Amino acid sequence: MSETPEKSPDVFSAEERAAMKERAAEVRKAARRGGKTVREDGEADVQAKIAELDGLDRELAARVHTVILESVPTLTPRLWYGMPAYARKGKTICFFQPAKKFKTRYSTLGFNDPASLDDGQMWPVAYAITELTPEVEARIGELVRRAAG
Repeated sequence: MSETPEKSPDVFSAEERAAMKERAAEVRKAARRGGKTVREDGEADVQAKIAELDGLDRELAARVHTVILESVPTLTPRLWYGMPAYARKGKTICFFQPAKKFKTRYSTLGFNDPASLDDGQMWPVAYAITELTPEVEARIGELVRRAAG
């Protein structure tokens, strides 16, 4: 009797491999620019990525993009692993992960290590988003302002 072998823990999913390929392309593009992210290029890249999304992912990504840049206009839009992201001094502090990217049931607003969200010994670094209400938008703005320092 043949059993289905378990997935090896060191094997990446198709979605993970695609994200890594997107990141490699982003790094190559930045290298052609001398490692500098030009704000206009980043904005165009993010807008193009948002336009590729479907339905609710597109609506959420577009509004989150606007809320983030209205909250902290000095952040630089960029792509990070194929996702809309926002950087301060060249370091990605937050990103929007569409639900469809990794086949999850909700989109995510995530924060990276450079984000100034520290709160004691433990704090959240990712937030599920299923709908944008005025309260949710206000919370996003507050988190991004705090994360940007």
